[in-house]
Amino acid sequence: MKRKSTVVVGRTFLIALSIIYLFPFLISILLAFKSKQETAKDVLALPETLHWENFSDAIVKANIFNSMKNSIIVTVASVLIVLIVASMAGYAIGRQYHKKGYRFYESILSASMMIPFQTLMIPIYRMFREIGLLNTLPGVIILIAGINMPFAIMMYIGFVRTIPIELEEAAMLEGCGRFQTFTKVIFPILKPTTVTIAVLDALWAWNDFNASLIILQKNEVKTIPMQQYVFFGEHSADYNMAFAAAVISMIPVVVFFVIMQKHIEEGMTAGAVKG
Repeated sequence: MKRKSTVVVGRTFLIALSIIYLFPFLISILLAFKSKQETAKDVLALPETLHWENFSDAIVKANIFNSMKNSIIVTVASVLIVLIVASMAGYAIGRQYHKKGYRFYESILSASMMIPFQTLMIPIYRMFREIGLLNTLPGVIILIAGINMPFAIMMYIGFVRTIPIELEEAAMLEGCGRFQTFTKVIFPILKPTTVTIAVLDALWAWNDFNASLIILQKNEVKTIPMQQYVFFGEHSADYNMAFAAAVISMIPVVVFFVIMQKHIEEGMTAGAVKG
């Protein structure tokens, strides 16, 4: 009986926690289908009729399809850069971790994650203006990849240190060079960490606002988070269209997360076992 009571309490707590996390998502959907009058009357009430025009108007006003294309390009490119560079850097540092110099690199990475982004905004803007990367997708891709790089490298370092060195020695005895050993032996073993980093970085890149705010000012290169601001003016705000646009922007992320859910669980479990 005591065990059953514990299970009931645990499940009740998880259900309550799920409702709390899902509540903002449900409110977003409700507001996306409501009119201004219905929203002003009662935010939590169900819409009397489904106002699909909120979605069509939001698509036109925020240029959603172009913004979504930009967000997809930025997300995919920045994640690929992070995975390629961070995996090689993590491998190099992890295999030489016994040397003080390489441990110092990890300390620098940890310190860089503690620097407030606000202190870097003006220098970043000036630097990117000088090299001609303002209002370009390559500019924001490089910036987002650079911001996410330290965390990814540190994750790879921790995982690489758990891989037996004998695997590399055996590959080298078979005639593999250092690069071939990494690509054919080590990187496949890093799959759980790679998937976890790819998912986290994809979510961060898709929802990034600060980096895009600094680099992207022209409408044709703005990403989804930037275009959300077109619904808010100095004296007015169209919450219904804003939430309609937000719901549309959620769709790729939700689909991606559902597809990758199994791999995320495998990655987190493998990381726990390795730890």
